[in-house]
Amino acid sequence: MLLHITALCHQFCVGHHEWQPILDSVCSMSRRKIHDDEDPPEIPDVMAFKQALKQFQKLVDNTTAQKRAERLGLYIKDDEEMDYDKFFAAVQDLFGPDVKAQDVKTFYRKISNNPDGRTEWCEIFGYYILEGDALASQLDEENMVFLVSRKQRITKAVKRRDVIKCMVKVPQLDFMVTASQKGTLTVFTSQMRILTTTTIPDSSWISGCDYLNQLKRVIAVTERTLIIWDYKSAGSPLDNCFIIKPMEHCLLCICSIQRPAETLMKDDVLLGDDGGFVNMFTLTSDDFGLKQTKSKKNKQIIVLDSKKFKNVRRKLHDDWVVKVKFIPALNCFGSCSYDSVHSLVLDDLKRLEDNIPVRDFSVPKGVNAFTYCGKANIIVTGGDDKILRLWHPNINTKPVGKLMGHLFSITEIVTNEKDQHIISLSTAKIFRVWDIQTLSLLQVFHDSQGGPKETQIFAMAFDNNHGILVTGSAVIDIYPLTRMIQDTKQVPQTHERNINVLAYNKTFHQVLTICAESVVKVWELESGQQIYQIEDAHGPNVELTCAGIDKNGFHLATGACDGCGVSMKSKSPFVSHLGTVKIWDFGSGQELKILPLAKESKDNEHWLMQMLYLKASGNRHVILVLEYSGLIKIVQCNEGDVYLSISWELPEAVSLALQDNPLIPLRLSPNAKKTNGFFPDVQLLPEKYSVKPENLPPRAEVKCFDVLKVEGYHLLATASANGAIIMWDFETATARHIFRAGHTIKAELLGINMLLFLHRSATTDR
Repeated sequence: MLLHITALCHQFCVGHHEWQPILDSVCSMSRRKIHDDEDPPEIPDVMAFKQALKQFQKLVDNTTAQKRAERLGLYIKDDEEMDYDKFFAAVQDLFGPDVKAQDVKTFYRKISNNPDGRTEWCEIFGYYILEGDALASQLDEENMVFLVSRKQRITKAVKRRDVIKCMVKVPQLDFMVTASQKGTLTVFTSQMRILTTTTIPDSSWISGCDYLNQLKRVIAVTERTLIIWDYKSAGSPLDNCFIIKPMEHCLLCICSIQRPAETLMKDDVLLGDDGGFVNMFTLTSDDFGLKQTKSKKNKQIIVLDSKKFKNVRRKLHDDWVVKVKFIPALNCFGSCSYDSVHSLVLDDLKRLEDNIPVRDFSVPKGVNAFTYCGKANIIVTGGDDKILRLWHPNINTKPVGKLMGHLFSITEIVTNEKDQHIISLSTAKIFRVWDIQTLSLLQVFHDSQGGPKETQIFAMAFDNNHGILVTGSAVIDIYPLTRMIQDTKQVPQTHERNINVLAYNKTFHQVLTICAESVVKVWELESGQQIYQIEDAHGPNVELTCAGIDKNGFHLATGACDGCGVSMKSKSPFVSHLGTVKIWDFGSGQELKILPLAKESKDNEHWLMQMLYLKASGNRHVILVLEYSGLIKIVQCNEGDVYLSISWELPEAVSLALQDNPLIPLRLSPNAKKTNGFFPDVQLLPEKYSVKPENLPPRAEVKCFDVLKVEGYHLLATASANGAIIMWDFETATARHIFRAGHTIKAELLGINMLLFLHRSATTDR
């Protein structure tokens, strides 16, 4: 029977040449199956439908424009933001209640993932125009959930003839822990690079692993033992591992229980075994204190007796317990088994200590894997019957939904919380991605590169922080979400060359960037929009190296690495207007003042490394600058001055702090021609303060500095290439403290590149 949409296309396209291709391709559309007893909806009026299509096109244009702006970081959320709920309501207003939520959501996801992609109005009704032998939306890789073509593979994750048996994402530390069958434990960084690894000697096959949040260690289980690994300690497993044994039954799985932060130095873990028992094992820091007294002659891993640990256990299943998890959102644990009667148990931890009946779920042929989706409040189970079942946590009599499509046993299930997706894996290495809200299948892909040694995928985890699916077998495969790849493509390039300076204007919430080509740009922080830019700020081929913004946000100072030259066009008595320091109006980018180079300047002498605005009021500007030579100077300009000038230089300390005296007398050499108004007059030191030359610090260039002028403090801290840090007091013209690195530190490690004052205000509680 012909569908009503076909008749509507025929009526609408008559006399409308631009829509004729739609009619020509109707016979090639993918049709939804219509049952015989289903009445076709009433065909709407052609003119009304034409008007609705025009309104729908405007709706799509506005939505795609919003999505493009979001990807570029230019969109500011407001009441007119078009989310899915508003989009669905608008579509129903245009086309009536017969529009299916699943079709609208598929269309909305398509324009969200690829705002520039091709769309057709008929897709709202669940129809897609064919291009060749497959649907365009299915062929378009950018519309897929996972970009399989960008899969990354780590081939040296385990040794030869070994496989990954378990992997656990630790979100609070943003790393992943893996365990191989033959005893290799590895910690991967967020970029999936190996942070540290160890191999447990003479261990049985490992079946599971997890991370102990309080004890900060990795735990793994073998058939009859528990392995505790201090991954932060250097050395061999003989130095940083414990083994707890024997266990009564063969351990098959493990999960760490996330406790509140108040329970310090104590961790509880859940263990599942082949006897159908679920164990709650307690570990404390006192249990591992003997490791420090271990004799160096003892070349064996310390073995602890399992009977000395608190262990609460209860038989909950009549078959092997293959998975056990703790769900913080529900404050309960879950365990699954091959048992067809007690397939899944979901209850409070207190049930392990009593005999009260537990809440169990029955599934034919048992449950191999389960996961929890927090936003939807749904438990998803899968097993040998190849069906994914969705359960409400408090209703164990009947599932609220089923997802069918797998042709082989389901072995792993993970959740993508942000997108509300379920990813399931079968023994045939077929991945299926489901939308948990619409119960629709979004993508199917498989591992086609696996060789004979990679016949099975044993572990799977989804990293919600970075949007990647990670699987473990003889190798580790990483599948990125398509939107994550697209987001990286959409990031605009701020500069063509490397960025030398990045500063923030707190007053106007704007960001200043300067690249190696001396291009100055100012951006709006919220929208990312560029306000203005200045090219060749200090002249052609002059590289800007530092900048400073005054606290009021109205003025900007820039410093550069200049050569020495004479400007023939300048009417100034000074040489070259390619000055080392310039002052600008931050709002307009207009140049205000300049510090020209001196005639006696040498190479690198005017290479400025750091600058800080001390004061900017009216026509008076005071800037603290650090030159490459290590000299700290004050660059100043008073009212009526045409150019900036140097008014003060920080001298060296004449003596070190006496052991019992925190104040160190100094000798300053201010420029007598100009008063700066910031520092007191300083007299020469009395002879009684003379110090032997051997007590003086070795001369070294200052590499960085920082100033603290708050709550009565006027301090300047400087750090040198030899690792010495001196804190100067402006008011008393003294050095309050001196820190010198110890002799045990290597010379190449002494240099300090950055210095920062950390202080608390008087009203701060901490």
